Amino acid sequence: MTTSPLVLGPMVRYVDETSASVWVETQSAGRVSLHAGGRDWTVRTFAVHGHHYALVELDGLEPGTVTPYALDINGTQVWPDPSTGFPPSMIATLATGQPLRMAYGSCRTSVPHDASGNRTHGVDSLRAYALRMASGGELSWPDLVVFVGDQVYADLTSEQMQEFIRARRDIEAPPGEELKDYEEYAHLYYLAWSDPANRWLLSTLPSAMIFDDHDIRDDWNTSLSWKKKMEATSWWHDRIVAGLASYWVYQHLGNLSPQERAEDAVWQRIVRHAGQDEIDVGAELDSFAERADRDPKSYRWSFCRDFGDTRLIVIDSRAARDLTPDDRALVDAPEMAWVDGRMRGGFRHLLVATSLPFLLPMGLHYVESWNEAVSEGAWGKRAARAGEKVRQALDLEHWGAFQNSFREMAALASEVADGKRGPAPETITFLSGDVHYSYVAEVDRASGSRIVQAVCSPIRNPLPRLMRSFAAVMSYGLATPVGALVARSAKVPDPPFRWSGVKGPWFQNNLAHLEVVPEGLKLWWETGVVDGGDQQHPELECVASLTLTPRRAQDPTVDRTGGSSIGVNAAQSAASPGSNLPAGLRGRPHSRWRPFR
Repeated sequence: MTTSPLVLGPMVRYVDETSASVWVETQSAGRVSLHAGGRDWTVRTFAVHGHHYALVELDGLEPGTVTPYALDINGTQVWPDPSTGFPPSMIATLATGQPLRMAYGSCRTSVPHDASGNRTHGVDSLRAYALRMASGGELSWPDLVVFVGDQVYADLTSEQMQEFIRARRDIEAPPGEELKDYEEYAHLYYLAWSDPANRWLLSTLPSAMIFDDHDIRDDWNTSLSWKKKMEATSWWHDRIVAGLASYWVYQHLGNLSPQERAEDAVWQRIVRHAGQDEIDVGAELDSFAERADRDPKSYRWSFCRDFGDTRLIVIDSRAARDLTPDDRALVDAPEMAWVDGRMRGGFRHLLVATSLPFLLPMGLHYVESWNEAVSEGAWGKRAARAGEKVRQALDLEHWGAFQNSFREMAALASEVADGKRGPAPETITFLSGDVHYSYVAEVDRASGSRIVQAVCSPIRNPLPRLMRSFAAVMSYGLATPVGALVARSAKVPDPPFRWSGVKGPWFQNNLAHLEVVPEGLKLWWETGVVDGGDQQHPELECVASLTLTPRRAQDPTVDRTGGSSIGVNAAQSAASPGSNLPAGLRGRPHSRWRPFR
């Protein structure tokens, strides 16, 4: 860990037209001051299990401005750090009505950025993007980056994390190399966010986050039998409490707007503390986390934000599950009612971020729906036990494995697309991760909004080559007719609509981007590549791109991506220079850019 007064951060989190929030972890208790645009904001730290944090809430900012800032702890400036060579960190407020530009992705492991780490886990696409952004090569910055799951891996730990574990407990005793408590989660977040390039990026680019299973443990809340098995262990209670408590501190708190934080009981305890000493909310946060796990209806992790004519709904598809056999739901009734209230027309684009893809390749969707039916007894008790083993072994626990939830969401999306919930948007786009390959699929519709699934996974954790072949076989080809056959054998109704692939799959580490442009919704994926053996300064290469145009504007003679898409590799990109590139980079003859040096 660092000896600086600043342990982690600053991280710019929620930002709108006139307010911003900046999160930090500090070495000790104290006062944190942020200076920007001739104004100062100062807050006291709060403590959780011996760690110290602050969230500085900035208000009264001017819309559409970009302002450098500095950070003090107890009167000593700790940020920016001129020794890193990175530019000053900025707070960029939204301009009223500006079109949204956003990055997103999921699944990022924290291993060194050297030849060994890049060989085993690939180049960190987020870090490669940070280097280009710092170099000035990104002429138009995103408004935010959304991480849709597996920001940290609590169950598949790196050598660096295991060294930390060995220094404090017997790593041979349960839970072994996995995380045990809050102290270990704090160190895991430190490893994930302390690389200088990524740290600078997160100090300037606003971020929003939602968990997936590895933030807690693989297959988290797959089924009731999985949950009972975990609860029977000697270590699970401490793990889930530490996982959710640390998630609230490191990830969730910064997702919230000032109005939403005003309704959060733990945060209000912090801001209303009137004593001279730092408030310690560790015990209260543990009780909150234990209650949130025991009764998912007691707290909502999902959130919703509007960016001009675009709405972003971020859905918790892990903690809010109902696992009782008769009421199985990926999103329980209160959570689905919340989603129902926000699935509305009247926006140009509706974005729904859910860590698990809503539209899996149809073959895999059929297999998951069949497995759910068998595991719940469609073929008898013996088959149910076998089905449960298959479910956990193959991670068959996406939307397709919770048919009630899938059909509810399909109905909501269809109603919005048909204009039954206000004027139909141009697109309803599900943004997801989890599966460790990226693809785009679209629902077959003759009218109304386009319903699209756009997956970006992983940012840094590629599937081994053998697993790539397995994933392709499970998802495509004969998987569709065979999957449909076995699903019907278990009396699973056909899906309410059909969908098919538009692009993909591709298996590289990626960071995806989307931008609302006059012609529609533009999406592109970029991967980090090492040029000339310089492991520390990777470049970015465009992997795929497409523009989703409104259905009414489509020409039936062009492809279904609106005629603006390119192939899924850089060679095809170079064949038509610049047609796929973000605004401001067109006209350059290649899809690589020199990173920050």
